Amino acid sequence: MEKLEMLYEGKAKRVYRTEDPKLYVVQYKDDATANNGLKRGTIEDKGIVNNKMSAILFQLLTENGVPNHFQELLSEREQLVKAVEIVPLEVIIRNVSAGSFSKRYGAVEGIVFDEPTLEFSYKKDELGDPLINDSHILGLKLAKKEELEEIKRLALKVNEVLKDFFSKKGLKLIDFKLEFGKYDGKIILADEISPDTCRLWDAVTDEKLDKDRFRRDLGNIEEAYKEVIRRLEE
Repeated sequence: MEKLEMLYEGKAKRVYRTEDPKLYVVQYKDDATANNGLKRGTIEDKGIVNNKMSAILFQLLTENGVPNHFQELLSEREQLVKAVEIVPLEVIIRNVSAGSFSKRYGAVEGIVFDEPTLEFSYKKDELGDPLINDSHILGLKLAKKEELEEIKRLALKVNEVLKDFFSKKGLKLIDFKLEFGKYDGKIILADEISPDTCRLWDAVTDEKLDKDRFRRDLGNIEEAYKEVIRRLEE
């Protein structure tokens, strides 16, 4: 599928139009940002890892009944996806306390929750992606009530599938961010699933194998990303 003009360039991806108005090409970059863009850098081959990992996980989710935008891999950095209209919400599922949750509530990292927590943030860079609740979402007309309920249902289903899959690969799924969109009037999963959007810890050592290595200057960033994809491909 030939890509035409670029429609959008974000922190980690470029999106291109194709000759089919219902399909886009997504190109993954090596650029890395943290702290709402205050920290910037490059992680070598990150785009390759994230493209491949997203493809593996979207295919897994399709097999488990989670509708999503993935169509096919086109190259090591590009994939073909459905042209969804993104709902301006970040959906965060947390299984263990870490990151901004721990900072916000003064909780130590590593508390295993009895049930997953679900948070929404408003996708608005200029506002710092603030936390937002159901009433705010409905009031701002970011999603209809039935769409919001479907987003919640699908997000929790994604968590079930991914937790089990990662566990078999020797990884703990600590938390992750999802984005959803509308396609032919239905809510489907979009964006990416990668070490950029998931916290993944080694199941034995709790070593961080995700973007926290970049955020916190822990070193061995490229090695961590490549270790994750190595395990997923085993």
